[in-house]
Amino acid sequence: MAKTIPLSEQIILITGASSGIGAALAQTLAKDFLGIRLVLAARNQAKLEQVAELCSKAGAEVLVIPTDMGKVEQVQALAQKAVEHFSRVDVLVNNAGYGQMGPIELIPPTAAQEQLAVNFHGPLVLTQSLIPTMRSHGSGRIINISSLGGLIPFPAGGMYSCSKFALEALTDVLRMELKGFNIKVTVIEPGPVVTDFFRVAWEKVQTTIPNYAETPYAPIFANIEKIDRQLDILGWSAEKTAKVIIRAISAPNPRPRYIAATGGNMMVFMMNKVLPTWLRDVFWKQFYGIHQVEKNWQSSNSKI
Repeated sequence: MAKTIPLSEQIILITGASSGIGAALAQTLAKDFLGIRLVLAARNQAKLEQVAELCSKAGAEVLVIPTDMGKVEQVQALAQKAVEHFSRVDVLVNNAGYGQMGPIELIPPTAAQEQLAVNFHGPLVLTQSLIPTMRSHGSGRIINISSLGGLIPFPAGGMYSCSKFALEALTDVLRMELKGFNIKVTVIEPGPVVTDFFRVAWEKVQTTIPNYAETPYAPIFANIEKIDRQLDILGWSAEKTAKVIIRAISAPNPRPRYIAATGGNMMVFMMNKVLPTWLRDVFWKQFYGIHQVEKNWQSSNSKI
């Protein structure tokens, strides 16, 4: 049986570590586990260096590797550089990701490919690259950061949900395939988190769907900003979410999944087990303004 390594002596690789949950996780680990070794990856090197400096000051040994998770060769290089530097990776936290908002009809093919590349294919490639090293050392942990959107599909966020549903399936399959090698696989499902997530998502909308106000789906986009403000009220801090991830990392026998949201377990149970599909559809259509799209369409057709 593989020897259990204290968390303070482990090597933890965190993607998306330049801000939000990833940055909070890195800084919390550095503060609470003196001497821990961190590999921090993200696209923005300047922000990554700032997080690394804070972690170093707290007593962590930090390796910074700027990485675009949407580019396979960079993802593979990330794994290689981390192993070359520290000889192993004990814990992989696949945290990097973003949300592509908008109705499925309006998402350009390139934007859909990018969403799946960053949120699913990048974590897949990085995981594949590190499994042999974990197996050779007799243990490892893989923590995939999904979302409630990976359990409940949200209209106007369908492409994001598609990427997270795929990550959920990957987690479940890996958990079964890797158990015999003492590699434990867990998924974390946050609800709203007070980060730059929605600001970035809105910027993506303006880039990928510049004519959104002229489409039949205009009422949905008018609702998105209002919804974001409402969700911020319910949202957890990145630090609170990071503590759930650390619980999963440090548990001797981690649960298959951890929901990190106030009332999240009840919400998932109600939406997926209790409410009939038609009633769930009505709720989400009202919430995201799709009912207004339907009214506008019916009104315009009645005048023809």
